[in-house]
Amino acid sequence: MWGIQRTRYADCNSSEASKETEITVNIGGVKQVLYGDVLNRFPDTRLAELVSCSLKSSEEICSLCDDYDPDTGEFYFDRDPEAFKCIIELYYYGEIHMKRGICPICFMKEMEFWKIGSDFLDDCCKSNLREVEDELAEIAEKVKTILVDREGDPSAGGWQRFQMCLWRLMEKPESSLPAHIIAIVSFIFILISSVVMCVGTIPDLQVEDSEGNLVEHPTLEVIETVCIGWFTIEYVLRLISSPNKIKFVLAFMNIIDFMAIMPFFVVLILTSLGAGVMELANVQQAVQALRIMRIARIFKLARHSSGLQTLTSALKSSFKELGLLLMYMGVGVFLFSALGYTMEQNHPETLFTSIPQSFWWAVITMTTVGYGDVYPKTTLGRCNAAISFLCGVIAIALPIHPIINNFVLFYNKQQVLETAAKHEIELMALRSGDSDGELKAAPGPHKHVCGAGVWDNAMRSCHSDTYIPLLKDPRGGAGIQTPSMDTSFESTAEATEYFIS
Repeated sequence: MWGIQRTRYADCNSSEASKETEITVNIGGVKQVLYGDVLNRFPDTRLAELVSCSLKSSEEICSLCDDYDPDTGEFYFDRDPEAFKCIIELYYYGEIHMKRGICPICFMKEMEFWKIGSDFLDDCCKSNLREVEDELAEIAEKVKTILVDREGDPSAGGWQRFQMCLWRLMEKPESSLPAHIIAIVSFIFILISSVVMCVGTIPDLQVEDSEGNLVEHPTLEVIETVCIGWFTIEYVLRLISSPNKIKFVLAFMNIIDFMAIMPFFVVLILTSLGAGVMELANVQQAVQALRIMRIARIFKLARHSSGLQTLTSALKSSFKELGLLLMYMGVGVFLFSALGYTMEQNHPETLFTSIPQSFWWAVITMTTVGYGDVYPKTTLGRCNAAISFLCGVIAIALPIHPIINNFVLFYNKQQVLETAAKHEIELMALRSGDSDGELKAAPGPHKHVCGAGVWDNAMRSCHSDTYIPLLKDPRGGAGIQTPSMDTSFESTAEATEYFIS
């Protein structure tokens, strides 16, 4: 029995309440005695309705609880006793605080059963609930995407089916074996082109042209041309098969792909215009700049690496921390470069000729690089350098921890979402041939992925080694429904309600 201290109230005659209705409830095998005057503080809840059960029929009493013993007056509820500990706090403290280790979605079902609105939930618990709802919405969206990738749209026409098939082949390596092979080939071409670009700058491997200038070896140029041809074909096919051409062109990774192939064709066009155009100094500088842009192709690796994509997402969510880092460094560079110039300007062999020139020294000192090309020669200047070094270490170390936490958070979240989505897809094939609409046992150990597992390690108790069917059988089986290809969600609340109803 739980020992929540009960507060007694005086009646209108300033005497302690003499007539109290005691109600015995059994929550999942755990008994507790509740008092009517306490429960009546919230008369619209299920527990408050038990106070007046003496005036109700047996059918009405059974509609309020799972079982009732008229001899002892005990109400039995087949509910979670741990969650009920939080529910009962409403009647004593006026709000509900969800304890760590309880799945927020399951707890909201408990509150719905006890007829308690979500407004009584504490603000910190509401934020946790919103995070889990967003996660479930993302899982539903991933399941929908996988369904579309695997089955396609049956109502689409011939060209649309071909377009979707080509899109899955070029953009979804996990959709089929040929798509996986194409992704591997594209990855190899990226590595080869990057190696060729680096090797082509080695003087021993370069050859002289008719004017005596060193140029890339013809063999390397052939390999470069083949790689660019592959990148071009890949980009054009993905553009043709893209469902949304404007969104495709403006996507960051597709801009990188375009920048990787554009310099080759620009140089080819300028070369075809004749030697007179290529002799212009401005044109030659433009050609060199375009050749340098070839380094952008290394970012194409992010398309085939979930780790790089997670790192990009973590950096996007860490703009505030990165801004603090730049602000700390900017203030430090300006301060210590000005102090360094002031302390060193009277030295006959000073290397600090101006404050802007001292910026370089402050940057390499605060970042602990210290090339040694610029250094102080006076005692005060060296003291200033030591202080700038210590301040630089502190300024860099402070924002790093939140950035690392964001990366770990995004990585764990991505892993949980992928596992949950694959789990739901696997369950689609586990429908039995029985007329009862039950699901077959899974061919192997399965775990139910709790939505809150990403945000709190303490919520691991939500995970169960018992296989729990999540998909609703079309013939009437219970469980979580998987969104079909035609399902769309206007909000996270709608997706969550669909996903767990």
